[in-house]
Amino acid sequence: MCLLLRVDRRRFYEWRARVAAGPSPRQQRAEELTAQIVEFHAASDGTYGAPRIHADLQNAGVTVSRKTVAKLMRAEGITGISPATWHPPTTVPGADPFPVPDLIEREFDQGGRDIAWFSDVTYLRTGEGWAYLCVVHDGHTRRVLGRTVPDSMHTDLVEQALRQAVALRGELPGKLIFHADRGTQYTSGQFADAARELGLLRSMGRTGVCWDNAAAESFWSVFKNEYYHRHVFATIDDARRGAYAWIDGWYNARRRHSAIGYLSPLEYGRRQLTLAA
Repeated sequence: MCLLLRVDRRRFYEWRARVAAGPSPRQQRAEELTAQIVEFHAASDGTYGAPRIHADLQNAGVTVSRKTVAKLMRAEGITGISPATWHPPTTVPGADPFPVPDLIEREFDQGGRDIAWFSDVTYLRTGEGWAYLCVVHDGHTRRVLGRTVPDSMHTDLVEQALRQAVALRGELPGKLIFHADRGTQYTSGQFADAARELGLLRSMGRTGVCWDNAAAESFWSVFKNEYYHRHVFATIDDARRGAYAWIDGWYNARRRHSAIGYLSPLEYGRRQLTLAA
């Protein structure tokens, strides 16, 4: 048999001796731990993962590392249930009495400043509850022109950010496109009246298609990864001050953007004005 299977005779006898001796102390401990893990997992209704089962084992007086627990769970095919992260809805579709077309069609940079502005709302978690950040930024220079952080998602937060942007720019050249999603704040009569008063052309992507407002989504990706996820805010006021400081002091003034020649939005805007002059 050893000749046929090309197995060393000495190794065969060693294997036969191990089988006759039974499981090693290490294997026996692994089997005992696995049995306890299965028991604790079943007691949790199949919800516990390695960290909580490890705590159960420690509470039962078993000394074992969390990595060993995770390894044995993987070997046994046992998994816990991770809680799904809940995000408060920031885009709640609303009925717009005035149909609004998509004037952008994913051409986010229209070739010049103050031709197309983009806006969106995101949530901010704080120790006092949710706050909401609304921004309005220029599609060409990438500069954030208006921003507000209230504690509610009333249409006022969008209108205030828009009026900030208009006040910053002063008199707008020609018709400016204001592009957003179809959230209730942007489809409300209040916002339609404000846009009409300011002489803006409203534009909206399709409901539930985030790519139609990818310019705003791209800004959220930068904001969340580079700032928001790295900080904890005790109060809404802390979140407001932090967001304003990051946007004004870093994103607009110093952060380099590959799409505009690795310049900051403020520097790029200044160079554009100098070139135009």
